[in-house]
Amino acid sequence: MARGCFESVAESCLAKSCIGPSRMNARYIYAIIFLLTTVVAWMIRDYSHDALASLHYLKGCQGGHDCLGSEGVLRVSLGCFVFFFTMYLTTVGTSKPDDPRDAWHSGWWPIKSLFWIIVMVLPFFIPSAFIQMYGEMARFGAGIFLVIQLLSVINFIYWWNEEWLSEHNVRRCQIPLVVIAVGSYILSFIGIILMYVWFSPRASCGVNIFFITWTFVLILVVTAISLHSKVNAGLLTSGLISLYLVFLCWSAIMSEPASELCNTRSRQTGKADWLTVLSFLIAFFAIILATFSTGIDSKSLAVSTFLTSRVIFTFLKMFSFLQLPHSEEETSENDIPYSYGFFHFVFAMGAMYFAMLFVGWNLHQTMHRWSIDVGWASVWVKVINEWLAAAVYIWTMVCVFVLKGRDFS
Repeated sequence: MARGCFESVAESCLAKSCIGPSRMNARYIYAIIFLLTTVVAWMIRDYSHDALASLHYLKGCQGGHDCLGSEGVLRVSLGCFVFFFTMYLTTVGTSKPDDPRDAWHSGWWPIKSLFWIIVMVLPFFIPSAFIQMYGEMARFGAGIFLVIQLLSVINFIYWWNEEWLSEHNVRRCQIPLVVIAVGSYILSFIGIILMYVWFSPRASCGVNIFFITWTFVLILVVTAISLHSKVNAGLLTSGLISLYLVFLCWSAIMSEPASELCNTRSRQTGKADWLTVLSFLIAFFAIILATFSTGIDSKSLAVSTFLTSRVIFTFLKMFSFLQLPHSEEETSENDIPYSYGFFHFVFAMGAMYFAMLFVGWNLHQTMHRWSIDVGWASVWVKVINEWLAAAVYIWTMVCVFVLKGRDFS
C-alpha cells in the first residue's frame, strides 16, 4: 500500500518528464553547464590566488591579495549570469514547439558552448569597480532565488498533500500520510533538542537560544493554525514545513564562524579532513539540485499567486514577465513541456546565489578552503529565510479568511 503511494507520486513526476525527450534532456545539459561553472568558481576561489595576483589589472580590488579569490568568484558568477540571462531573453514567451526559439533552447549547442566560454573569460578583463557593483546586485538576485525556492518548496508540500488525499489515492495513502506527518514532527522535535544540546551549551549563547526557541514557537504556531477547524490544512503540510524550518535553523547556526564557542559540532575549518570535504561536497551538489529543481517547477510562482494573494501578489507582479502556464488543464500536447524563460531565469538567479554562498554573502570576506556559506551574514540570511517561510505558509492558510472579498477559486 505504502509502496503504491510513493509510486503514484513518482509516476506523476516521471509523466511530466517524458513529454519531449530532446527538450527534457536539454535541461540536464544546462545543469551540467551550471555545474561546470560552479566548479570553476570554487577552484578560482581556493586555488588561484597566485595566478590572479599576476594579472596587474586585478590588483585594484579592495582588500589586496585576500580579495582576489572572492572577486574571482564574482567574475565567474557574472559570466554564468550573462549566459543564462541571455538564454532567458531569447526564450521567454516560447509556448509552441514550432517556435524557432524552441529549437534554440534545445539545440545549437556548439554555438552556445562557444558563447559560454566567451562570457566566462570576458569578466576577467572588467575593472574591479564594476565587479563590486555586480556583487551588490548579486545579493539582491540571490535573495530572489531564495524566495522562488521557498515558494517552490511550499508549492511542492501542498502538491504532495493533495496528491495523497486525491480520490484515487486517499485510501491506500492514509497510513503513509500519517507516518510521514508524525515522522516529520518527531524529527523536528529531535532536531530542536539536539540544537539546544549542541548549539547552546551555556547560558551566554543567547543568540542561538533565541534562534532555536523561536523556531519551536513557529512550529507550534503553524501546527495550531493548520489544525484549526476552519483551516484544516492537515498534519502532513504542517509537519513537512516544520521539518523545513528546523533544517533552516540548523543550517543557519552551522554557518556561524568557526571562532564561535557556542557551536560544539565539527564545521568547515579550511582543513581537508574527510568530514569537511564531505560537508563541502554535500553543500556543493545541494546548490546544483536546488537550482535545477526550482527551475523546472515553472508553476510554483503561478500557484503561489493563488496561495499568497494580495501581499505576495504585489511581489510576484515583478515576475509577471515570466511565462507561466495558468493551470494543468490549459496545457496540451502542442505546448512546450516547461517554461523555458522561467527555467533560465532561475539559473541566472542561481548564478548570483552560488556567488553569495562562496563568499559568505560578504564581498570582502576571506573564506576558508572547502567551505561554503560561512559567516554571520550567511547566518542572518538563512534565519530571515526561515521566518519568511513560516510567514508565507501561515498566510497561505489564513488569506482566504482575511481577504474575504477575493475569489480564490
